Formats: sequence, structure tokens, C-alpha cells
Amino acid sequence: MKIISWNVNGIRSAGSKGLLDQLAKWDADIICFQETKATEDQVAEVLFGSGYNVIAHSAEKKGYSGTALISKLEPLSYKIGVGIADHDGEGRLIVAEFPEYYVATAYVPNSKGDLSRIPNRKAWDAAIADILKDYDLKKPVIYCGDLNVAHKPIDLANPKSNYNRTPGYTQTEIDGFDNFLNNGFVDSWRNRHPEEVKYSWWSMRSGARSRNIGWRLDYHLVSERLMSRVVMTDILNDEYGSDHCPVYLEIN
Repeated sequence: MKIISWNVNGIRSAGSKGLLDQLAKWDADIICFQETKATEDQVAEVLFGSGYNVIAHSAEKKGYSGTALISKLEPLSYKIGVGIADHDGEGRLIVAEFPEYYVATAYVPNSKGDLSRIPNRKAWDAAIADILKDYDLKKPVIYCGDLNVAHKPIDLANPKSNYNRTPGYTQTEIDGFDNFLNNGFVDSWRNRHPEEVKYSWWSMRSGARSRNIGWRLDYHLVSERLMSRVVMTDILNDEYGSDHCPVYLEIN
């Protein structure tokens, strides 16, 4: 099973840049999108003819946030939302059930430049951890998406100048990520690439991507008992169409 996750920074924009050709090339079984910035109908329109089943969860605010999960195999069931009013209006979470596991995709809230949304973000991380622990009691979970945190200094180009100053690299957000790892989940890419420096997001300013001044914000966290089935995990730096690049997981 090949599972790709990608913050497309607008699925309609990605569609105009050749998204359907990318999907055909990847031939993945499940693809999760974040920051679709589109209604459910608009997501379906972009993906029309792709051959995938489509689940989309849009924000109440037009052109903002949003997630989607597409799959060759129709899910047994799915659920959208977190159960927290502040977040469920932003289209940030989809959990789909497949025969052997759940796949959850999330566009995790940014803490804002002035860090004013840190309390909101802390509540999100705690709520999602509880939700995924409950699912994990039933069958293994793959949690993927733009998790909006660089977990370790190796995961961003300038850790010292950003620590506790920049959203995505505060101790509160790091602690929230650690909570997943302390409750039965594994950062699949870092597990297989413990010393490798590779990023999945670059600012659109100052040629950051060409200079590889980036952050690793996109992940596949998997239940510990699934790690033995992980064949490959990768960050697809050569794929374009967004300020993020896709991340890849293959399990047997």
C-alpha cells in the first residue's frame, strides 16, 4: 500500500499545475491533501476523472484550510471533524477506516506569527492524541499530514533563531508531538532516516527552496505495531506545485 500526503496550498492551483498527471505517475493507493482551500464540490471537480474515491472536508471560511482523502479502495467508514467547535469549522481532520488500519489526515492549526494561537494549538494536539489512541485500540493507525511542527533541531534549517519565537518550533508544539510518540506512535521517516537532513516546506520568500532553507513539517506517524510492515518512507523533494512537497509511505 502506497500512501502519500501533501499540503497542496490550494487544490485548484495544484490542479492547474498538473496534479492529475502527478496522481497518475504516483499510482498511490491513498493520497491525503491538506490546505485544499476549496469546497467539497470544488475538490471533486479538480479530481474528476482521477479514478479515486474522494472525501473532502472544507472550512466554513471560503478559500481557507480544508482537507481531502482519496483512495482506490472505498473506505469502510469515515469521520470528519475533531469535536471541538473552533476546529470543526476549519475542515482540518478526516479519519477513514480501511480493512487493516485507519488513515487519519490533518492540517494542524498554525500558532500564528505572534504565537497567540498556542493555547488553541495545545488543545488541538491533546484532543487529536486522545482520538487517535481510541482508534488505535481497534486497529492500527496511520496519522499523516501537515502537522505544523519541526520536532527536532535537525528538522529545520535554523533551529536556534526560531526556537520559541516562530510558530512550528516552540516547546509547546514539540511537547505536543512528543505526546504522540509517548503514546504508541512512531515518526516513520525519522525512524528510518535518523541522521538525514531533509525538509518538506520552504518559505516562498528569498528563494528558500532553491537554497534548501526549509522545515520538515509533514509526517506519517504510524502505530508502533505497523512499523515492522513499513517498506519505504520518503520525502519527495523533486515534486513541485506547492510550497510543501509530498511525503511517501509504503507498507506491506
